Amino acid sequence: MIENNSKNFSDTCPVRSLLDRIGDKWSILVISLLGKFGTQRFGELNQKIETVSQKMLTITLKNLEADGLISRKMYAQIPPRVEYTLTDLGRSLLPAIASLVDWATVHIPEVMESRERYKNKAVE
Repeated sequence: MIENNSKNFSDTCPVRSLLDRIGDKWSILVISLLGKFGTQRFGELNQKIETVSQKMLTITLKNLEADGLISRKMYAQIPPRVEYTLTDLGRSLLPAIASLVDWATVHIPEVMESRERYKNKAVE
């Protein structure tokens, strides 16, 4: 039973808190790429995700680092070199992401058909 207190359950729900962070447009893609290719430099990630702006990639990487899902290592050289790697916590998320990708791959035709039916129904 959920206690009735001053905070709304949706504000304290751990699932919502995590999905708010990794459910954005880029986080799962970054985690997946680091899982597939291992340690990557900023430029490598930026090239692999062709449609992300440098600003959005920077924000995404900072958020994932803040959550402990990736680590950032900066090398003192010119030009500066920064590498990103999944942490153990980030790697533990990979099976869940793979399950979501598998589900989406199987069910996307049904989802797209449903969207089309809904759109056509709304037009009527």
